[in-house]
Amino acid sequence: MEGTVVAVVALVVLGLLVLRSGMRVVNQVERGVVFRLGKALPSYRQPGITFLIPFADRMRKVNVQIVTMPVPTQEGITRDNVSVKVDAVVYFRVTDPLQAAIEVQDYVFAVGQVAQSSLRSIIGKSDLDDLLSDRERLHEGLALMIDSPAAGWGVHIDRVEIKDVQLPESLKRSMSRQAEAERERRARVITADGEFQAAQQLANASRIMSDTPEAMQLRLLQTVVEVAAEKNSTLVMPFPVELLRYFDKAAKHFGGDQNAPTPVAPTPVAATPVVPTPVASPETPAAPDSPAAPAAAVEQA
Repeated sequence: MEGTVVAVVALVVLGLLVLRSGMRVVNQVERGVVFRLGKALPSYRQPGITFLIPFADRMRKVNVQIVTMPVPTQEGITRDNVSVKVDAVVYFRVTDPLQAAIEVQDYVFAVGQVAQSSLRSIIGKSDLDDLLSDRERLHEGLALMIDSPAAGWGVHIDRVEIKDVQLPESLKRSMSRQAEAERERRARVITADGEFQAAQQLANASRIMSDTPEAMQLRLLQTVVEVAAEKNSTLVMPFPVELLRYFDKAAKHFGGDQNAPTPVAPTPVAATPVVPTPVASPETPAAPDSPAAPAAAVEQA
C-alpha cells in the first residue's frame, strides 16, 4: 500500500516537472516561433503562457518593436565629384516573425549591411546640393532601396534619415566665402534700392513743394515742433526766404515797377557834414562879407 502511494506521488511530481519544462512565457513585445522536431509550425505563439512538447518543441522569440539602428559613416564621392562622409539612422520593425526567423539568419545584421550599401549608392547618385538641402527625397529613396530586400525577410522599414554630412575643410571655407559674398551682394542691392526709392520720393516731394511754396514753410514749422519736443537743445530760427519774396512782390506791386531790382537795405554809414561852397554868378556881384568874393574878383580881373 505504501509502495503504491509512493509511486503515485512520484508520477505526479514527474508530471509536474514535465509540464514545467514545457511551459514558456511570451512577452507582449515578442512573438514565439515554434520548431517541432526541426520544422517550424505555420503559426507563431502570441504573448502569454504557452506550452511546448518537452524534448520535441523548441521556441525562438522574435522582438516586434521598432528597432533604431545607426548606420556607420560612409565615405563616398557625389555626382559632382565632391568627397563627403554621410551617416544615417534606420527605423524598422518585424512584421512577420516566421519569415524573420526562417528566411534570414540575423535580420538586424542583414538590414544594417543593406543600409550601408544603399547609403553609398545614394551618395554616388546625388549632388552635393541635394545632400544638403533636398534630404526628404533622399530619405524616401533610401527607404525604398532598403525595403525592397527586407520585405522578403518579414521586416518593414519605417523611416530612414541622414543625420550628418561631413564636408572637407577646404570646401567649407569655399562655401563660407560664397555665402558671405552672396549676402554682401544682397545687402548692396537692398541699400541701392533703398537709396533709389528715397531719392525718387525726395524728387517727388521737391516738385510738390516747388509748386506750393507754403508747403516748405509748413515743413519748416513741423521740423521746429519736432526739435522743440526734445527740450535739450537751443533752436536757431532762420529767416524764411518766402517772406523776403513776399516783400519783394509787395514792393513791385505798390511801386508799379515790375522790372525794378529787389531793394537792398543800405549799409548805415556815419554822416559827415559838408559845407556848400557858393559859386558867384557873372550877373550878380558877390557880397562883401562872402568868403568867395576875392576869388570872384580875381576871375573878373
